[in-house]
Amino acid sequence: MNKDILQSELQFRAVRSSGAGGQNVNKVASKVELIFDLDASLGLTDDEKQRLKQSIANRLTKDNMLLLQCDESRSQHKNKTLVIERFFNLLNDGLIVQKERVQTKIPRSVIKKRLKAKRKVSDKKANRRPPEIE
Repeated sequence: MNKDILQSELQFRAVRSSGAGGQNVNKVASKVELIFDLDASLGLTDDEKQRLKQSIANRLTKDNMLLLQCDESRSQHKNKTLVIERFFNLLNDGLIVQKERVQTKIPRSVIKKRLKAKRKVSDKKANRRPPEIE
């Protein structure tokens, strides 16, 4: 993953944000939308693209475009910085390969301990029953 190439491939769109801002909110486009075309990216290998398509599939459009938006701040510049940071965090999390779990054998002592505890509970309940008179 080449961050410089990826950052140059990002497209931004500024739109009017909802929420607080007073009279200024109707004039200034402070909300930033980030658009990233996963298929056309040169900063990712084909292997990385496939891994991302699987891991962040719910965040991609039908055309494999990633859309992120940020309107946390009233400043367009700060929102742009935040959305870029969020983008790279999403990519890093999506590219992590999970280790395969190695199944381990249950130790014999653990099995004996469990069976001993079961036997103890069984005996306790058996002692509660009235004695059988023949």
